[in-house]
Amino acid sequence: MNKTTYLGRKPINRVGFGAMQLAGPGVFGPPHDPDAVRDVLKRAIELGVDHIDTAQYYGPDVVNDLIRDTLYPYPENLKLVTKVGGRRDEAGAWLPAQTPAELQEGVEDNLRSLRVERMDLVNLRLMEEGEAPAVPLAEQLGELEDLRHEGKLDLIGISSAGREAVEEALGLAQISEIQNSYSVIDRQDEPIVELCREREIAYVPFFPLGSAFTGGPAKLAQDPTISKIAEKHRATASQIALAWLLARYERMLLIPGTNSVAHLEENIAAIEVELDTGDLAELDTVQQVAGPHR
Repeated sequence: MNKTTYLGRKPINRVGFGAMQLAGPGVFGPPHDPDAVRDVLKRAIELGVDHIDTAQYYGPDVVNDLIRDTLYPYPENLKLVTKVGGRRDEAGAWLPAQTPAELQEGVEDNLRSLRVERMDLVNLRLMEEGEAPAVPLAEQLGELEDLRHEGKLDLIGISSAGREAVEEALGLAQISEIQNSYSVIDRQDEPIVELCREREIAYVPFFPLGSAFTGGPAKLAQDPTISKIAEKHRATASQIALAWLLARYERMLLIPGTNSVAHLEENIAAIEVELDTGDLAELDTVQQVAGPHR
């Protein structure tokens, strides 16, 4: 299995780190133990992580501040990826922030808090607009293209997007990453993974172990097929789930998140698990769990 691939034209290790869980409960407020969180970030770099996925609205502000305070000045090869298009209210609710002005403010906030001049990639996170009129996708991506030409970001991605939105985005901008929910127990995004394969675009699954909101990680451990293959490889159920993703597509990039050094080390070690064709055929029979609504 290849341990490296490309994000756009950037060489990148296939297992990175998702920083969402570094905030407090509900991705809101500070963590209970900031020192433990800093230890996770330091250990990630020691283990060769060169891709951290974050967002200003994780906290909000909290996670980016922790990344900056712990890792700045950053290793030369570290890719910092963020997302814009959302915000939090005072109670922690997730709200859309998708007007061009809000997207510009989101990018600027990330640059300031992370103390960088340019983001390696910015994902446009599509949000449910409720009864409010949706901002046309062309206007949203057009704003990110303008910011790219200004030198404030290198690459553009799209997140939480259905097939129709992905195809529209591909016609509007050069998309370098698609980030959606996808795992061995939630394959609703299979058509978009195939589209990425056709276009040689990086695919980054969030909830790579299944959604914690629907009991995904626990269901992995309870599945008899996953458990049997884990025992065969002397691995954990989570490592088998991550290895399955890596075997699915050569430009699949993983960003499993954790606030535990032990879990971080377990996740990074999944790159060493080599599933054979028999393993993959058996994993195709694993029972599916409904993923989150987009």
